[in-house]
Amino acid sequence: MSKLTRIATPLMAVAIMSSVPFMALAQNSQMGNQTQNSAAQDWNTPPAGTEQSQQGYSDGIQAAQLDKLANRKIDAKTSHLYVNPPVKKDARDAYRNAFENGYKAAVAHGAAS
Repeated sequence: MSKLTRIATPLMAVAIMSSVPFMALAQNSQMGNQTQNSAAQDWNTPPAGTEQSQQGYSDGIQAAQLDKLANRKIDAKTSHLYVNPPVKKDARDAYRNAFENGYKAAVAHGAAS
């Protein structure tokens, strides 16, 4: 029994110590994924502003993605929603500005490439 204890105890210690780096590596990779996900969410989150400008930013991102999928020219000002914004006349400029910013952000981050 004492021979078994002399052999088994060091083997268990080595097994436990060798698994620690693998656990640390797994935790670090999960933290890296969270950082990448938050960075990805930052550019496609509409900036603070009016509801129309936030909608314009989101519409700009979607328009860039759709233009790429349909093999259309990548230009915010040729998009249907830029030309005919779905907002009242007094909010058109803010909508178009936010739309263009969202479109540019999608192109810059590869969502439209």
